Amino acid sequence: MQVSFLEDTIVTLLRLAVTDLPQDVSKGLEQALEKERNKTAKSQLGSILENVSLARKQSIPMCQDTGIQIFYLNVGSKFPLIDKLPIIIKRAVQRATKEIPLRPNTVNPILHKNPGDNTGLHIPWINWKIVEGSDLEIIALPKGGGSENVCQLGMLTPGQGLKGMKQFVIDSVIASGAKPCPPTILGIGIGGGADICMKIAKEQLLKPVGQRHANPKIAELEEELLSAINRTGIGPMGLGGDTTCLDVHIDVAMRHPASFPVGLAVQCWAARRASVLITKDGRAQFITHKVD
Repeated sequence: MQVSFLEDTIVTLLRLAVTDLPQDVSKGLEQALEKERNKTAKSQLGSILENVSLARKQSIPMCQDTGIQIFYLNVGSKFPLIDKLPIIIKRAVQRATKEIPLRPNTVNPILHKNPGDNTGLHIPWINWKIVEGSDLEIIALPKGGGSENVCQLGMLTPGQGLKGMKQFVIDSVIASGAKPCPPTILGIGIGGGADICMKIAKEQLLKPVGQRHANPKIAELEEELLSAINRTGIGPMGLGGDTTCLDVHIDVAMRHPASFPVGLAVQCWAARRASVLITKDGRAQFITHKVD
């Protein structure tokens, strides 16, 4: 396994993530266009899909905001170079910033300085999960600022329960309006604690549009919230219409008896993500995209 191979693969992963919308998201937008009854909304969805097509054909970012670089790693315990992955990912992000290019988006919140290469304190952010085997799965999630600004944490009481959770989500969507560039994808984490539910919520944004939770009760909640959100009439880019949200994904963790935390992660229509499976003998298979 060569370090240069890993670095090159991650640069390619980032290029795919920001220039080529996953097929499940494109399909969701196309289906929304077919069903949309509002003339203005149809125009907005048409423009979004044209933008997606041009970005894919010309291999250029589909949005000027190429996000904060977030990674999810499922690392086999026998995968080589585990200890070198953070520096390899950092170098790949620095290269991708110049080569793709990515907009430099990392600003020190105290000194207000931007290093210009999308790295810095804790960024790129890496979520680790050690699993059995010798393979490595890397998922890139370049998260834009507009949708991130309307993410919410609700520390509800147990008495509010699921009814309160639904109200919290609907109220948050209505308050955010056009800010997250709808149609959005929502990730919801219920339970755990303040940090746990937010981590669960953001992880839900990795799921394909149209995928339902394996638990029928949670799947029913996803469908119920999706329907309710689309009845708000906010519509594509906040200009009205039938499609405010492409999908809702929910997962849960055990909670403390005294609290009912709810995390809401919001993703814009440019739901960028890309994943690759790398074997210890140096082969890469891109999962979300077709790549030779």
